[in-house]
Order: sequence, then structure tokens, then C-alpha cells
Amino acid sequence: MPVKDLPLSFRFGVFFFVGGLVPNPIDIRFQKVSGLGATVSLKTHAEGGQNLYTHRFPETIGYQNLVLERSAPLISPLDIEFNISLSLFKFSASNVLVTLFDDSGAPTAGWMFLNTYPVRWATSDLDAGQNGVVIDTMELAYTRMQIMRL
Repeated sequence: MPVKDLPLSFRFGVFFFVGGLVPNPIDIRFQKVSGLGATVSLKTHAEGGQNLYTHRFPETIGYQNLVLERSAPLISPLDIEFNISLSLFKFSASNVLVTLFDDSGAPTAGWMFLNTYPVRWATSDLDAGQNGVVIDTMELAYTRMQIMRL
């Protein structure tokens, strides 16, 4: 497969669905997304009299938190929602779709995160000796992830 046909990681969008249904058109641009993963935890069972091995069975699926990074906007609906959650302890779950695009802008893959809610929000250090962009890091927990390949 030629390199030009391989998916590139810098063409992506993040879509928040307000109330789980309506996409938020403002908060879509992020510079980095991480935490796209799941792990099956295993239960080990030793068979009586068998000392060479143990049986391993799938028990649960665990997910990493979804981590989003972007330059700190002046104000956005997502910032308001995070502020309500983290200052008033009022959480409203939403769905988040991370979509990978090809060079023509057509979606090629996606990851749907169901029932997300904020668990961490951090702003980069402010440093008078540096000439950098202020970055907000938002971390979301979720109940389930669905991988979509188009």
C-alpha cells in the first residue's frame, strides 16, 4: 500500500453531542487527542493439580480516559460545561465522536465515546520567559467506546 493511501493522524475532528444528540459546532478543533484505547482485564483460574499453567478468562473491559488538548479559547460551550461540572459538581453526560479524515475531507475512521463526563481540566503553565500558546487539557471518562472503520 503506498504511503499516500495510509491514514494520517493530523486530519481529525472532535464532535460533542449536546444532550447526546445535537452536535456542538463550535468545539471541534483540537490539536491533540489521546486515550483511544481499551483493555480487557483477565481473571485467572488455577485448575486443581495443574501446576504448569492457569486458565485466563476475560472479565471486564477497561478504558483509558479521553484526553483532548487545544489552545485556550476565550469562551466556548465546552468550557462552560466543564466549569459547571468541576465547580458546581453537576455532570451532564454527552457523547463524543472523534473522526479521522482523508486528504479530501472524507471520514475514514471514527471512535464514538458514550456517556462522557469531565474528570480533569488543566491549563498550561503561564511563563513570562516563554513565547508559547496557552493550552487547555481536558480529560473525559466514559462508559463505552465504539470503533468505526469506514
